[in-house]
Order: sequence, then C-alpha cells, then structure tokens
Amino acid sequence: MKHRAGRIVTIESLTELDRRLAQGAHRLRGWRLVGLDLRERGEVLAERDTSRTTFAGCTFAPGDAELHEARGALVLPAVDTAPVDPNRDALYTADELYDDTTYRRTLDGRAYAWSQGSEEDGLLARALHDDGIDRALTAWTAPRRLVGVMGGHALRRGEATYADAARMGKLLGVSFTIATGGGPGAMEAANLGARLAHAGDDALAGALEVLATAPSYHPSIEQWIAAARTVLTETADAPPTDTLGVPTWHYGHEPPNLFATAIAKYFRNALREAILLQVSESGIVFLPGAGGTVQEIFQDACENYYATEDAIAPMVLVGRAHWTETLPAWPLLQALAKGRPMERHIHLVETVDEAAAIVLQGVA
Repeated sequence: MKHRAGRIVTIESLTELDRRLAQGAHRLRGWRLVGLDLRERGEVLAERDTSRTTFAGCTFAPGDAELHEARGALVLPAVDTAPVDPNRDALYTADELYDDTTYRRTLDGRAYAWSQGSEEDGLLARALHDDGIDRALTAWTAPRRLVGVMGGHALRRGEATYADAARMGKLLGVSFTIATGGGPGAMEAANLGARLAHAGDDALAGALEVLATAPSYHPSIEQWIAAARTVLTETADAPPTDTLGVPTWHYGHEPPNLFATAIAKYFRNALREAILLQVSESGIVFLPGAGGTVQEIFQDACENYYATEDAIAPMVLVGRAHWTETLPAWPLLQALAKGRPMERHIHLVETVDEAAAIVLQGVA
C-alpha cells in the first residue's frame, strides 16, 4: 500500500518497492519504507540516493542502516505500542520530545516510527492523543494574543533570509505570542527570534552564528539539535518569552525545532493545519515558501472571504518577487479579496520590517 502527501511516497511491500526501482527510480527523497525486510535489497538501495529517505521498522543487512544514515536518511526502529500517552493533557516541551541524544531513540523519533504503521493500528490512541493536545492548546492560548508566522522548512541557518525571519520573530514577540508550524527553516527562525524577544540584539546575533555551524537537519539531525542546544545554554540567562510550535508527525521527517517553549504536536495534519490558522487571531505573516505555505495562504483566505470585517486579521505576504513571479499567489489573493471586507486586510510587502509594522498597528 502507498499514499502520497505532496512528494511523500509510502511503501509497505517489497513488491511495490521492486516495481518502482525497476522503473528507474534513483532519487528516493521523500520516500517512506515501512516494515520491510531489506536484507536482500542492500546492493540496489546502495546505488540509489537515499539522503532523505525514511526507513521505519525495516530490517537491514549488517552495515546497510549505517550507510543510509551517513547519507542523511532517517532510520527508525519498529514500535509495536504507542510511545505517546493517549490521555495526555499538556503540551510538549523540546526536552520531552528530544529525550535521547540519538534521534531515532527519542520520543519524537519513536512516535514518528509508530505513526508509520497502518492507519487502523493505533487509530484510537492517535485520536485521543490529538484531542488532548487540542484541549491543552485551547487552555494555553486563551490568555495570549497570537500572531502566526508561516514559511518554508527548507530555509537554512546562516542564510540572510533565516536571519530576517528570526528578526521578525523578535520584533513581533515583544507584543504578541508567535505561533509557527514548529518545524525547521523559517518556522525555527521565527520561534528563535520570538524566544529572545526581550533579550539584547547581541543574543540573537550570537545565536545565529552558532546555528550556522549546522545549517540543516540533513545530513545529521543530531548535529542540528546539538547546535540548538548550545544556543539554549548560551542564552539561558536571557529573559525567556513564550512562543508556540504546532508541528505534526505526518511530516515527521522534518523534526520539531527546539526554540518553541510550548509544542502542540499532532498526528493528524489536517487538524493541525486548521488549528494553527485558528489560533493566530492577531494576524499571519507569510514568508517565502512552497506548497505548504501556499496552502496556508488560501486556507486563511477562505476563512477571511466569508468572515465579517471585525473577525479578519491582517494577512501579510513578504517578498514581492516570490509572491508575484515565483509563486504568484498575490494576484489571485487580490482578485479573491476584491470588494470583500477582507480586501483592506491583505498586504504585500518586501521586508520583514514592513510586515512587523503592519501587524503592530493592531496593538492596543
């Protein structure tokens, strides 16, 4: 059996794997191989690009698992019972999710491996868990004013655009609680900036310098985590600011970032997407991204299209060329909003400073 979510391909039978390999598949990026005995497929897989392949509960010939891990693949053990508490009634912390120095042995890694089983296995446990997270998130957000920051997971530490996203998180984090999808890239940067909102500018500059030593979670999640832990240690004396991450095990190959002080991690991505937009009642800033960010733009736009004006918060798209040429979401958003109450609440700007200024206009 297989299914697609974007470019993700899940394979649960050797027959399906052999069929795809025979068709000439070479780059296995985004593939999830679940519960397969790969001891006789070592040579053919060694010839493929497995740098971003997930192997969940697979059996390997000696040395093969280490080969794929060294390339950047995620190798997860088999998990028969739910590693999470189905009756959980609190949000997660990064320390809870990363409770081991080796990612595959962490709670986050084990939960992802478990979630790759058949949809029928653990269905009740996943539903109960997500309901508990939902209730905990409702309680956590109630006294706070949240602004969402959406953007691509592929943004790398050390890039100027990563620093911009972090700076915007810092600018907005002084007045609002910043909510992101909780993953790497732009999401991590915004959570980082928000966490250090009340620290000096030197603290953020130093953090960015440390993080640049491990630009991405590929090829090593452990190195990516270690750099973030160093930042948390070095900024431990800075006044912390609450910031929220709402990731999902559906995209478990994208690890949650460590800078969100509260993490609402869901199994069901559709539920998570809707809730992330729902809690961002004070506005959403959309940094340059790809498919996921485009989806979030128009999911938010759909809600605003039918809303009364007093229920509409700013939608701010950052990056004129990106949103008018690379992925021209802005012209369609303009056309959709024309003549509607939402029209004066949509904005296209070039810089994060402009975006922050628009959102901060709503501060009482």
